[in-house]
Parts: sequence; C-alpha cells; structure tokens
Amino acid sequence: MLELGDYALPRILPFGVILLELLFLLTAIPIEAYVLNKRLKFDKKTSMFYSISINLFSSTLGWMLFFFLEPILPINLKSELISYIFFHSIRSGNTRGIMIFTAFMIFFITFFMKFLLLRFFVLSLQESFPKLSDQKSENNRLKWRRTSIARLQNTNLVTTILIANSLSYSSISIIILLSNK
Repeated sequence: MLELGDYALPRILPFGVILLELLFLLTAIPIEAYVLNKRLKFDKKTSMFYSISINLFSSTLGWMLFFFLEPILPINLKSELISYIFFHSIRSGNTRGIMIFTAFMIFFITFFMKFLLLRFFVLSLQESFPKLSDQKSENNRLKWRRTSIARLQNTNLVTTILIANSLSYSSISIIILLSNK
C-alpha cells in the first residue's frame, strides 16, 4: 500500500468499478439533462451544465461517504462488498436484502443531494439580483406573489429532480442487470 498520512492507497485498482462508474455517469448525465431541459425549460447548454455538475458532485460525495463508511462495516459485509466489487458475485442471501435496502437509501440520499446541489447552482448562478432600493418599495401583495412563485418553483424542482433521478437510476439498474448475465 502507498501511504499518505493516515490514509492508504491500494496497489490494485478496481478498473471494472471505475469504468462502470464512468458508464453510469455517461448514462445519467444525458437523461437528466433532457429532463431538466423539458421540465424546467432550461436551454440545452444550461441543462447539460447543471446535469454534469450535480452528477459529478453527487458521485464524488457518494464515493467519499462510501470510503468513510467502509472501514466501520462488519467483516462479513466487507468481504461480501469486496466480492461484489471485484467478482460481481454475492455469496450470502442475507446480503442481498441489505444491498436492496442500501440501494433504496442511496437513491434517496442521491436525490436529496442532487436537489440541494441544483438549488444551490440555480441560486448562485442567477444573473439578476434585486436591487436594495427596489426591495423597500415592494408592497405585501408583491412579496406574497414572489414567495408563492418561489414555492411553486421549489416544488417543480423537486418533482423534476425526482423524475430525472428515477429515470437515470432505472437505466443504471438495467445496465447492472445486463452486466450480471
């Protein structure tokens, strides 16, 4: 192992997992960009940018979470995980149930991360910021209208991310099923 302080890098890299992750990203990004384009009415370049950004950030955060949680797994789950990563085989029937539960948890955690990331990107990359003098002259009706529009956009954003994440995870699940045959 190569040592970097408290962390150790493996000498054997799981190229299959790296290539599969690349395939997943190449599958998820266009699907989610298409959904963002159609549902949120972004232009193609903007929807592709947001899709690439949220997928790369959520993938990176997911792998970081995996590498922080993997050392605290019980030995039997670690061996099953290594067996699945390197050989695409599961030896225990109990592990299948845990993997299905984990897949559902990963789906919802990824959905939540993508929603927060997209919301952050949309708000931080917004070009029009209200001027301070304009805010003083607003009446209550205009404030209520902006608040209701923001709530509607937030609901639309949640629905869009849920649809996009569901479609990309469905296609990724089909790829996993086809690769196991």
